[in-house]
Amino acid sequence: MTQELTAGYVYHGRLVSSEEINTLITEISNSQSYYFLRYSHAVSGICRKLPSERGETEGQVFNFSCEMRWKKHKSGYEVLVLSKQEFQLEGFEKLGSSWEICDINAFWYNPEETRFPKDFIFKDENDKPLNPRKIEIKQRYFQDADTGTIHFIALTVKSND
Repeated sequence: MTQELTAGYVYHGRLVSSEEINTLITEISNSQSYYFLRYSHAVSGICRKLPSERGETEGQVFNFSCEMRWKKHKSGYEVLVLSKQEFQLEGFEKLGSSWEICDINAFWYNPEETRFPKDFIFKDENDKPLNPRKIEIKQRYFQDADTGTIHFIALTVKSND
């Protein structure tokens, strides 16, 4: 990678309750956030608004600052936060101490391609179809500064600043 590397932060939490997940989503979300939820039978697609009907087995929210991923287990949720800013997350373990990150442009697959059984959905904040080409998507690489190994790739978007 020839991009400029900056400091990054990785947090992990186990056995997080449904209420805590909802609080974390609210804390991490902002006007630039996108959501992607996975159910046992379907996926939500990329949405600007968190669906009111939930019950997903996995999900993620991402914006310019960070991506949060969660996965449901019998006794709670496992959560991973990949961020370019430092957080104080109660009950979370900060993984490693020397993460470097860089953002690389990314591109959506053509929505008409048959990678999913039905068309892949992109919805705006009013639950209307959203043109995926209008989302300035990027990938954020999390590299161990000591070994140079990339451990995580998070979704992010271009800043509106």
